[in-house]
Amino acid sequence: MAISGIAPRVLLVEDDRTLADMVAVLLTEEGYRVQVAENGQVGLHHGLTGQFDVLIIDRGLPILDGLDLLRTLRDHAIVTPALLLTARGTVADRVEGLDGGAEDYLVKPFEVPEFLARVRALHRRHLSTATSLPIGQRRLVPATRTVVDPAGTAPDVVLSERECALLATLARSPAQVFTRAQLLELVFDRADTDGTVDTYVYYLRRKLGRESVVTVRGVGYRFGVR
Repeated sequence: MAISGIAPRVLLVEDDRTLADMVAVLLTEEGYRVQVAENGQVGLHHGLTGQFDVLIIDRGLPILDGLDLLRTLRDHAIVTPALLLTARGTVADRVEGLDGGAEDYLVKPFEVPEFLARVRALHRRHLSTATSLPIGQRRLVPATRTVVDPAGTAPDVVLSERECALLATLARSPAQVFTRAQLLELVFDRADTDGTVDTYVYYLRRKLGRESVVTVRGVGYRFGVR
């Protein structure tokens, strides 16, 4: 599960509507929240502006090729594990996909149990890389909701569940500017307001310093400790 307690999120970029609907149903039944994009351009928008645990990208997409989409995400420091779906099954195609930034590569048509197992493996990989996150010279340990100093020169800082979820969301995509609406969806409850986001940004700054979260005027917030 994600740090905030919500279901893990999957971005599915697939232009075959029948296949996309089938995969979305399978993943939803497995407990994932699925965002579907029907072409590479829409997929790129979601990939750059959303927060996901796994990316599933068709190789042959309209407007923007799936591999070009993935390379663009990697160029923007989006490191979410990705599975490429494709009808191209040669060794050269697989090598190109893996070298292009994919963690896994699955040729269509595929068996459902194998597909789901690969998605689970990618989600586990995402969780393992999220065990701790760099916060400047310190580390955020989501499992204990603490910011620790590996050098032992500063005391641990204990965060509330929401403070931890907000900081983890920002730290996983340090180059991304999040709107308040995006943070409300990713971290908080539907009943919360923009003021809730501002309040928890204030709490984080009070505990970790003003520089921990940067205000981008007119847009929202981004991670501030590099």
